[in-house]
Amino acid sequence: MNGETLLEVDDLRVSFRTGQGVLPIVEGVSFVVKAGEILSVVGESGSGKSLTALAIMRLITDPNAVITGSVRFRGQDLLGLPEPAMRSLRGGAIAMIFQDPMTALTPAYTVGAQIVEQIMAHRNAGRMAARTRAIDLLGAMGIASPRDIAGRYPHQLSGGMRQRVMIAMALSCDPALLIADEPTTALDVTVQAQILELILRLRGEFGSSVLLITHDMGVVAKVADRVVVMYAGAIAEAGATRALFARPAHPYTIGLLGAIPRLRGPRLVRLPAIPGAPPAPHDRPSGCGFAPRCAAATGICAAHPPLITHDGHAVACFHARAA
Repeated sequence: MNGETLLEVDDLRVSFRTGQGVLPIVEGVSFVVKAGEILSVVGESGSGKSLTALAIMRLITDPNAVITGSVRFRGQDLLGLPEPAMRSLRGGAIAMIFQDPMTALTPAYTVGAQIVEQIMAHRNAGRMAARTRAIDLLGAMGIASPRDIAGRYPHQLSGGMRQRVMIAMALSCDPALLIADEPTTALDVTVQAQILELILRLRGEFGSSVLLITHDMGVVAKVADRVVVMYAGAIAEAGATRALFARPAHPYTIGLLGAIPRLRGPRLVRLPAIPGAPPAPHDRPSGCGFAPRCAAATGICAAHPPLITHDGHAVACFHARAA
Protein backbone atom coordinates (compact mmCIF):
# COMPACT_ATOMS: atom_id res chain seq x y z
CA MET A 1 0.00 0.00 0.00
CA ASN A 2 1.29 3.47 -0.84
CA GLY A 3 -0.89 5.34 1.65
CA GLU A 4 -2.86 7.28 -0.98
CA THR A 5 -6.53 7.71 -0.05
CA LEU A 6 -8.65 6.23 -2.81
CA LEU A 7 -12.14 6.41 -1.26
CA GLU A 8 -13.21 8.71 1.55
CA VAL A 9 -16.67 8.30 3.11
CA ASP A 10 -17.56 11.08 5.56
CA ASP A 11 -20.72 11.19 7.72
CA LEU A 12 -22.74 9.10 5.25
CA ARG A 13 -26.41 8.94 6.19
CA VAL A 14 -29.17 7.03 4.43
CA SER A 15 -32.80 7.52 5.44
CA PHE A 16 -36.18 6.73 3.89
CA ARG A 17 -39.34 8.82 3.98
CA THR A 18 -42.24 6.74 5.33
CA GLY A 19 -45.81 7.32 6.44
CA GLN A 20 -44.49 7.57 10.01
CA GLY A 21 -41.76 10.07 9.13
CA VAL A 22 -38.12 9.80 8.06
CA LEU A 23 -36.56 6.45 9.04
CA PRO A 24 -32.74 6.52 9.44
CA ILE A 25 -30.94 3.35 8.33
CA VAL A 26 -27.26 4.34 8.01
CA GLU A 27 -26.26 6.96 10.58
CA GLY A 28 -23.04 8.92 10.19
CA VAL A 29 -20.67 6.32 8.76
CA SER A 30 -17.11 7.49 7.98
CA PHE A 31 -14.09 5.55 6.75
CA VAL A 32 -11.34 5.63 4.12
CA VAL A 33 -9.97 3.01 1.74
CA LYS A 34 -6.29 3.37 0.87
CA ALA A 35 -4.80 2.41 -2.48
CA GLY A 36 -3.94 -1.30 -2.51
CA GLU A 37 -5.83 -1.99 0.72
CA ILE A 38 -8.48 -4.55 1.64
CA LEU A 39 -10.93 -2.93 4.06
CA SER A 40 -13.69 -5.12 5.46
CA VAL A 41 -17.04 -3.88 6.75
CA VAL A 42 -18.50 -6.50 9.08
CA GLY A 43 -21.67 -6.91 11.11
CA GLU A 44 -24.89 -8.86 11.44
CA SER A 45 -27.65 -8.71 8.85
CA GLY A 46 -29.45 -5.38 9.07
CA SER A 47 -26.42 -3.43 10.30
CA GLY A 48 -26.37 -1.25 7.17
CA LYS A 49 -23.34 -2.76 5.41
CA SER A 50 -24.90 -3.42 2.00
CA LEU A 51 -26.87 -0.17 2.03
CA THR A 52 -23.61 1.70 2.64
CA ALA A 53 -22.09 0.03 -0.44
CA LEU A 54 -25.14 0.76 -2.58
CA ALA A 55 -25.05 4.41 -1.50
CA ILE A 56 -21.37 4.63 -2.50
CA MET A 57 -22.23 3.20 -5.92
CA ARG A 58 -25.30 5.45 -6.25
CA LEU A 59 -27.50 2.39 -6.75
CA ILE A 60 -30.26 3.34 -4.31
CA THR A 61 -33.03 4.34 -6.69
CA ASP A 62 -35.97 4.55 -4.27
CA PRO A 63 -37.46 8.06 -4.65
CA ASN A 64 -38.07 8.15 -0.90
CA ALA A 65 -34.38 7.70 -0.09
CA VAL A 66 -32.54 10.63 1.49
CA ILE A 67 -28.74 10.38 1.24
CA THR A 68 -26.45 12.95 2.81
CA GLY A 69 -22.78 13.24 3.69
CA SER A 70 -19.78 12.95 1.42
CA VAL A 71 -18.39 10.12 -0.71
CA ARG A 72 -15.18 11.11 -2.48
CA PHE A 73 -13.36 8.87 -4.95
CA ARG A 74 -9.93 10.19 -5.88
CA GLY A 75 -11.11 13.54 -4.54
CA GLN A 76 -14.26 13.59 -6.70
CA ASP A 77 -17.62 13.89 -4.91
CA LEU A 78 -19.71 10.93 -6.09
CA LEU A 79 -22.97 12.03 -4.46
CA GLY A 80 -22.98 15.26 -6.46
CA LEU A 81 -21.78 13.74 -9.72
CA PRO A 82 -24.20 13.87 -12.70
CA GLU A 83 -25.61 10.44 -13.50
CA PRO A 84 -23.86 10.06 -16.91
CA ALA A 85 -20.49 10.71 -15.25
CA MET A 86 -21.34 8.31 -12.42
CA ARG A 87 -22.36 5.67 -14.95
CA SER A 88 -18.96 5.91 -16.62
CA LEU A 89 -17.24 5.32 -13.26
CA ARG A 90 -19.58 2.49 -12.24
CA GLY A 91 -18.26 -0.73 -13.72
CA GLY A 92 -15.10 1.03 -14.86
CA ALA A 93 -13.01 2.67 -12.14
CA ILE A 94 -15.34 1.30 -9.42
CA ALA A 95 -16.81 -2.18 -9.75
CA MET A 96 -19.07 -4.27 -7.52
CA ILE A 97 -19.51 -7.97 -6.88
CA PHE A 98 -23.11 -8.44 -5.77
CA GLN A 99 -24.23 -10.80 -3.05
CA ASP A 100 -26.27 -13.10 -5.31
CA PRO A 101 -24.71 -13.62 -8.76
CA MET A 102 -27.78 -15.52 -9.98
CA THR A 103 -29.92 -12.39 -9.73
CA ALA A 104 -27.10 -9.98 -10.67
CA LEU A 105 -26.38 -11.76 -13.96
CA THR A 106 -28.90 -11.45 -16.81
CA PRO A 107 -30.44 -14.89 -17.44
CA ALA A 108 -31.14 -14.25 -21.15
CA TYR A 109 -27.49 -13.73 -22.17
CA THR A 110 -24.42 -15.92 -21.94
CA VAL A 111 -21.94 -14.94 -19.26
CA GLY A 112 -19.31 -14.23 -21.90
CA ALA A 113 -21.61 -11.82 -23.72
CA GLN A 114 -22.24 -9.95 -20.47
CA ILE A 115 -18.53 -9.51 -19.77
CA VAL A 116 -17.95 -8.43 -23.39
CA GLU A 117 -20.73 -5.84 -23.11
CA GLN A 118 -19.14 -4.30 -20.01
CA ILE A 119 -15.69 -4.12 -21.62
CA MET A 120 -17.08 -2.46 -24.75
CA ALA A 121 -19.07 0.02 -22.64
CA HIS A 122 -16.07 1.20 -20.63
CA ARG A 123 -13.06 0.57 -22.85
CA ASN A 124 -12.21 1.49 -26.42
CA ALA A 125 -12.27 -2.15 -27.59
CA GLY A 126 -13.88 -3.99 -30.47
CA ARG A 127 -16.04 -7.06 -29.95
CA MET A 128 -13.30 -9.58 -30.82
CA ALA A 129 -10.76 -7.93 -28.52
CA ALA A 130 -13.36 -7.73 -25.74
CA ARG A 131 -14.21 -11.42 -26.15
CA THR A 132 -10.54 -12.38 -25.97
CA ARG A 133 -10.21 -10.31 -22.80
CA ALA A 134 -13.33 -11.96 -21.32
CA ILE A 135 -12.02 -15.47 -21.96
CA ASP A 136 -8.60 -14.58 -20.54
CA LEU A 137 -10.25 -13.21 -17.38
CA LEU A 138 -12.35 -16.35 -16.91
CA GLY A 139 -9.18 -18.38 -17.18
CA ALA A 140 -7.45 -16.12 -14.65
CA MET A 141 -10.31 -16.86 -12.22
CA GLY A 142 -9.31 -20.52 -12.26
CA ILE A 143 -12.12 -21.61 -14.57
CA ALA A 144 -11.24 -24.64 -16.67
CA SER A 145 -12.30 -24.44 -20.35
CA PRO A 146 -13.04 -20.69 -20.16
CA ARG A 147 -14.08 -20.51 -23.82
CA ASP A 148 -16.76 -23.11 -23.18
CA ILE A 149 -17.95 -21.43 -19.98
CA ALA A 150 -18.19 -18.06 -21.78
CA GLY A 151 -20.85 -19.58 -24.03
CA ARG A 152 -23.06 -20.77 -21.17
CA TYR A 153 -25.98 -19.09 -19.42
CA PRO A 154 -25.94 -18.30 -15.68
CA HIS A 155 -28.37 -21.09 -14.78
CA GLN A 156 -26.02 -23.63 -16.35
CA LEU A 157 -23.24 -22.82 -13.85
CA SER A 158 -22.74 -23.71 -10.20
CA GLY A 159 -22.88 -21.03 -7.50
CA GLY A 160 -19.11 -20.94 -7.16
CA MET A 161 -18.70 -20.69 -10.94
CA ARG A 162 -21.20 -17.82 -11.15
CA GLN A 163 -19.32 -15.99 -8.42
CA ARG A 164 -16.08 -16.38 -10.38
CA VAL A 165 -17.85 -14.98 -13.45
CA MET A 166 -19.01 -12.00 -11.37
CA ILE A 167 -15.44 -11.37 -10.20
CA ALA A 168 -14.15 -11.64 -13.78
CA MET A 169 -16.80 -9.13 -14.91
CA ALA A 170 -15.91 -6.76 -12.07
CA LEU A 171 -12.22 -6.92 -13.01
CA SER A 172 -12.80 -6.63 -16.75
CA CYS A 173 -12.07 -2.90 -16.83
CA ASP A 174 -9.22 -2.90 -14.28
CA PRO A 175 -11.11 -1.04 -11.51
CA ALA A 176 -9.16 0.88 -8.92
CA LEU A 177 -11.78 -0.06 -6.32
CA LEU A 178 -13.69 -3.33 -6.05
CA ILE A 179 -16.69 -3.50 -3.71
CA ALA A 180 -17.46 -7.13 -2.80
CA ASP A 181 -20.82 -7.58 -1.06
CA GLU A 182 -20.87 -10.94 0.77
CA PRO A 183 -18.98 -12.68 -2.07
CA THR A 184 -18.79 -16.01 -0.21
CA THR A 185 -22.39 -16.25 1.06
CA ALA A 186 -24.12 -19.60 0.37
CA LEU A 187 -20.90 -21.18 -0.96
CA ASP A 188 -19.43 -24.33 0.55
CA VAL A 189 -16.22 -23.95 2.53
CA THR A 190 -13.96 -25.23 -0.27
CA VAL A 191 -15.33 -22.79 -2.85
CA GLN A 192 -15.33 -20.03 -0.21
CA ALA A 193 -11.61 -20.54 0.35
CA GLN A 194 -10.99 -20.36 -3.41
CA ILE A 195 -12.96 -17.11 -3.74
CA LEU A 196 -11.05 -15.57 -0.83
CA GLU A 197 -7.78 -16.59 -2.47
CA LEU A 198 -8.91 -14.83 -5.66
CA ILE A 199 -9.67 -11.66 -3.69
CA LEU A 200 -6.20 -11.76 -2.14
CA ARG A 201 -4.69 -12.04 -5.63
CA LEU A 202 -6.45 -8.89 -6.82
CA ARG A 203 -4.07 -6.57 -5.02
CA GLY A 204 -0.95 -8.09 -6.55
CA GLU A 205 -2.16 -8.99 -10.04
CA PHE A 206 -4.74 -6.30 -10.76
CA GLY A 207 -3.74 -3.52 -8.37
CA SER A 208 -7.27 -3.12 -7.01
CA SER A 209 -8.30 -1.92 -3.58
CA VAL A 210 -11.14 -3.95 -2.08
CA LEU A 211 -14.05 -2.94 0.12
CA LEU A 212 -15.20 -6.32 1.44
CA ILE A 213 -18.62 -6.57 3.07
CA THR A 214 -19.28 -9.65 5.18
CA HIS A 215 -20.88 -10.98 8.35
CA ASP A 216 -18.12 -13.55 8.83
CA MET A 217 -15.27 -12.56 11.14
CA GLY A 218 -13.34 -15.60 9.94
CA VAL A 219 -13.32 -14.16 6.43
CA VAL A 220 -12.14 -10.81 7.80
CA ALA A 221 -9.23 -12.47 9.60
CA LYS A 222 -8.04 -14.14 6.39
CA VAL A 223 -8.02 -11.23 3.97
CA ALA A 224 -8.56 -7.76 5.50
CA ASP A 225 -5.90 -5.19 6.37
CA ARG A 226 -8.36 -3.08 8.36
CA VAL A 227 -11.89 -3.69 9.58
CA VAL A 228 -14.95 -1.57 10.31
CA VAL A 229 -17.53 -3.16 12.63
CA MET A 230 -21.07 -1.85 12.08
CA TYR A 231 -24.11 -2.24 14.31
CA ALA A 232 -27.58 -0.71 13.90
CA GLY A 233 -26.44 1.53 11.04
CA ALA A 234 -23.42 3.01 12.80
CA ILE A 235 -19.75 2.18 13.36
CA ALA A 236 -19.12 0.40 16.65
CA GLU A 237 -15.39 -0.16 16.23
CA ALA A 238 -12.70 0.17 13.57
CA GLY A 239 -8.99 -0.47 13.31
CA ALA A 240 -6.21 -2.62 11.94
CA THR A 241 -7.36 -6.23 11.71
CA ARG A 242 -4.56 -7.74 13.79
CA ALA A 243 -4.92 -5.17 16.56
CA LEU A 244 -8.70 -5.45 16.64
CA PHE A 245 -8.64 -9.24 16.80
CA ALA A 246 -5.95 -9.20 19.48
CA ARG A 247 -7.64 -6.54 21.65
CA PRO A 248 -11.28 -5.92 20.71
CA ALA A 249 -12.68 -3.02 22.72
CA HIS A 250 -16.42 -2.89 21.95
CA PRO A 251 -18.68 -5.48 23.64
CA TYR A 252 -20.28 -6.21 20.25
CA THR A 253 -16.91 -6.94 18.62
CA ILE A 254 -15.95 -9.10 21.59
CA GLY A 255 -19.19 -11.05 21.14
CA LEU A 256 -18.62 -11.55 17.41
CA LEU A 257 -15.10 -12.82 17.95
CA GLY A 258 -16.23 -15.07 20.80
CA ALA A 259 -18.67 -16.81 18.46
CA ILE A 260 -15.91 -18.01 16.09
CA PRO A 261 -15.25 -21.76 16.52
CA ARG A 262 -11.78 -22.47 17.90
CA LEU A 263 -9.50 -25.17 16.51
CA ARG A 264 -7.32 -25.13 19.62
CA GLY A 265 -7.98 -25.08 23.33
CA PRO A 266 -10.72 -26.81 25.34
CA ARG A 267 -13.71 -28.12 23.43
CA LEU A 268 -16.87 -26.11 24.07
CA VAL A 269 -20.26 -27.77 24.42
CA ARG A 270 -21.93 -24.67 22.99
CA LEU A 271 -20.46 -21.61 21.29
CA PRO A 272 -21.11 -18.36 23.18
CA ALA A 273 -23.79 -16.21 21.54
CA ILE A 274 -24.82 -12.58 21.76
CA PRO A 275 -28.29 -12.53 23.36
CA GLY A 276 -31.23 -10.99 21.53
CA ALA A 277 -31.26 -9.68 17.97
CA PRO A 278 -30.33 -6.44 16.19
CA PRO A 279 -33.10 -3.83 16.46
CA ALA A 280 -35.28 -3.06 13.47
CA PRO A 281 -34.65 0.44 12.05
CA HIS A 282 -37.94 1.74 13.48
CA ASP A 283 -37.17 0.26 16.91
CA ARG A 284 -33.61 1.44 17.56
CA PRO A 285 -32.92 2.87 21.03
CA SER A 286 -32.20 6.58 21.27
CA GLY A 287 -28.73 6.01 22.76
CA CYS A 288 -26.33 3.15 22.17
CA GLY A 289 -27.88 0.76 19.66
CA PHE A 290 -26.23 -2.25 21.30
CA ALA A 291 -27.26 -1.40 24.89
CA PRO A 292 -30.33 -3.72 25.03
CA ARG A 293 -28.06 -6.72 24.26
CA CYS A 294 -25.03 -5.62 26.28
CA ALA A 295 -24.18 -7.05 29.70
CA ALA A 296 -22.04 -3.99 30.47
CA ALA A 297 -24.79 -1.42 29.76
CA THR A 298 -25.58 1.20 32.41
CA GLY A 299 -27.67 4.35 32.58
CA ILE A 300 -25.08 6.37 30.64
CA CYS A 301 -25.79 4.19 27.58
CA ALA A 302 -29.09 6.05 27.13
CA ALA A 303 -26.92 8.67 25.43
CA HIS A 304 -25.34 8.09 22.03
CA PRO A 305 -21.64 7.19 22.50
CA PRO A 306 -19.17 9.19 20.38
CA LEU A 307 -16.71 7.38 18.13
CA ILE A 308 -13.35 8.07 19.76
CA THR A 309 -10.11 7.27 17.94
CA HIS A 310 -6.80 6.53 19.68
CA ASP A 311 -3.72 5.35 17.78
CA GLY A 312 -5.81 4.43 14.76
CA HIS A 313 -8.31 2.34 16.78
CA ALA A 314 -11.82 3.81 16.95
CA VAL A 315 -14.51 2.72 19.43
CA ALA A 316 -18.02 4.00 20.13
CA CYS A 317 -18.72 2.73 23.66
CA PHE A 318 -18.83 4.26 27.14
CA HIS A 319 -17.59 0.95 28.60
CA ALA A 320 -14.97 0.09 25.96
CA ARG A 321 -12.21 -2.24 27.04
CA ALA A 322 -8.76 -0.66 26.72
CA ALA A 323 -7.55 -1.44 23.19
